[in-house]
Amino acid sequence: MLSPLTRPAEGVAAIRRRAGRWIDIARLLPRAGTPAMVGSVLLNVVLGILPGVFIVATSVLLGRVPGFAEASSGLPATAFSVLFLVVGAFAVQHFLAPFQAVLAETVARRVDEHCIGRLLAVTLRRAPFSVLENPSHADLIADARAAFARAVPTPGEAAAALPLLLARYCQLATAVVLVGYVLSPLAAAVATVTSLAIRFGVRGTLGRYAALWDSLTRHRRRTGYMRELATGQRAAKEIRMLNLMPWVGARLRKETMSGLQPLWDGSRRLQFWPFVALAAVGFLGGSTVLGLLASQTSQGRVSLLELGIGLQAVLITMRFGVAFPECDVQTQFGLNSFHALERLERLDEVSGRHPHRTPVSEAPAPEPKQLISFEKVSFSYQEGAPAVLDGLDLEIPVGKCTAIVGLNGAGKTTLVKLLARLYEPTRGRIRVDGTDLADCAPDAWQRRIAVIFQDYLRYELPARENIGLGAPHLLDDEEAVLAAAESAGAGDIVRSLPEGLRTPLSRHYPGGRDLSGGQWQRIALARALLAVRGGASVLVLDEPTAQLDVRGEVRFFDDFLATAGARGVTSVIISHRFSTVRHADRIVVVEYGRVLEQGTHDSLMRDGGRYAELFQLQAQRFHDEDEQEKTEVTP
Repeated sequence: MLSPLTRPAEGVAAIRRRAGRWIDIARLLPRAGTPAMVGSVLLNVVLGILPGVFIVATSVLLGRVPGFAEASSGLPATAFSVLFLVVGAFAVQHFLAPFQAVLAETVARRVDEHCIGRLLAVTLRRAPFSVLENPSHADLIADARAAFARAVPTPGEAAAALPLLLARYCQLATAVVLVGYVLSPLAAAVATVTSLAIRFGVRGTLGRYAALWDSLTRHRRRTGYMRELATGQRAAKEIRMLNLMPWVGARLRKETMSGLQPLWDGSRRLQFWPFVALAAVGFLGGSTVLGLLASQTSQGRVSLLELGIGLQAVLITMRFGVAFPECDVQTQFGLNSFHALERLERLDEVSGRHPHRTPVSEAPAPEPKQLISFEKVSFSYQEGAPAVLDGLDLEIPVGKCTAIVGLNGAGKTTLVKLLARLYEPTRGRIRVDGTDLADCAPDAWQRRIAVIFQDYLRYELPARENIGLGAPHLLDDEEAVLAAAESAGAGDIVRSLPEGLRTPLSRHYPGGRDLSGGQWQRIALARALLAVRGGASVLVLDEPTAQLDVRGEVRFFDDFLATAGARGVTSVIISHRFSTVRHADRIVVVEYGRVLEQGTHDSLMRDGGRYAELFQLQAQRFHDEDEQEKTEVTP
């Protein structure tokens, strides 16, 4: 049971939230540009007033019908003037209506363009990966993206709906003035209070429903995943082969109902009794005004002209207390993604104190000349979590090939993320020829690095873009793109495509082709090599041959090392297969987040340490597999 003091406080908070929403919408509206914003506002004001003009003109015309009938010389000039006003108001209203939709669409698209730009900036540039990959922020990011996936109304639609709502209020104001003119200020006040009471009640119920909707974000995310799983192509083969359709269908229904059932229950709870109460308010208010109109008409105080005006005006005020399909849902739900975006931006700003936050700097990144060094670098993905890297010291000579090997979970990929400045060390520093990378602009340093991650992207785009996006300024340089493909061993792959570089690398498009895992890895490598051609001086390959067999991997590294050595590229190769990096200039063994040993292949084998042990174990396994294959093919 709420105390008397709590109820007013909650009421004030609700008013502030509601006012804040309108302020936010008004703040977004100018993003559409001054001409579109002003044009939309003025047009909707005119469209809001025109119905009142039409009511007055038609009532005047009808009021003079008896006089027109008695006239022997035809319709007087005043009749034509009034008729012209009636037809003019009707025609102008219908002429302007399409422009109302056009301006609303223009405002919506321009505001959405602004918001999408902010979302791209925060997710692709500003927000550290510690924010984007934090599970507690997944719902927030999902909400920020939802509108632009057209799952809910967009911020642009909310901004475009504000002038449409203004038209409704102008129409109400005109009708109230007419009621006051025909009856009295008291009747106008009753009509106004009744209309606004019902209106605010309807919006209040919608606001409470919206809060219920917001609380079910996680359910919607799970339902969306199951819907994509059930209807997409990614899992279709496995679902068919394992006969998973009954399970997928049942799980999809379960997740869908777990989100819909609370909405249905809440909707009944939130809307039934408020609907009864608001209907009662509307009945009492409307009956009062109509009763006053009937009373004054029976007493001869209201003429036929005024009766026509009054009836139509009262009906407008009574119809005001409903939900407006063109603006209510849009203004209530359209800001959900915008508010999620603002919270994401605030998270981005607050995370400036986070140890993984990339410092803001405009200083240019140094060109590596001699040495890239990790000095006592430690890192953990979450505060209090075990360290993935723990006091790691590592030197990467410029112009040489450094291979970093170790078992899964040793911290190799994390090391790449730190080198690429996707994360910042929890402790320690990374230097380039003595310059601390933390003092340099992150994007400037990232332009000096070309990286192939384990989970490299397979763009459903033509082969030209799949390779050319490594250096966008070389995208139209076909010679450079083909040279990168040749260097990566992907020349034959490109030549085998039906339209060469113009062939889409996806079967989802006419004439498209898909590639094998090994072919995709060579395309990804070509993308990285084009980045080197475009100005990057450090090439990092994170498990670049995981899709290749052992022989293919050995050939790949032999070709790559020859190419990189000839160009003087600083290369860092991450691998869990020890045998394939034996020709690297330097091999570093990482285990438990530290450098365990380092040297050339020959020196590490002579030392008989961890590298030699694991190398021999893997070599024996591959030898046994090779012998088994020979036995199987022997007649």
